[in-house]
Amino acid sequence: MSIIKETQYLIFEDQEIPKKKTKVINVVNINADEVIGVIKWYGPWRQYCFFPEFDTVWNITCLTDVNDVIQKLMKDRKTKK
Repeated sequence: MSIIKETQYLIFEDQEIPKKKTKVINVVNINADEVIGVIKWYGPWRQYCFFPEFDTVWNITCLTDVNDVIQKLMKDRKTKK
């Protein structure tokens, strides 16, 4: 897995799944070194979405970081076409 972004609280790691059309990004707690959510393509909405792990708490800073990564994924997707 390669790190695509690191913030104050989170690390975003690309899962690099072979033959997969869309990216799957692990959202990792920087202090506990555990996956606390995933960003992946959600077909019914035709966009990347965030899927947090059960019983996690998110502040505005972390949600902004997740939003930034999703926006970049969507921008990259649009420029590939």
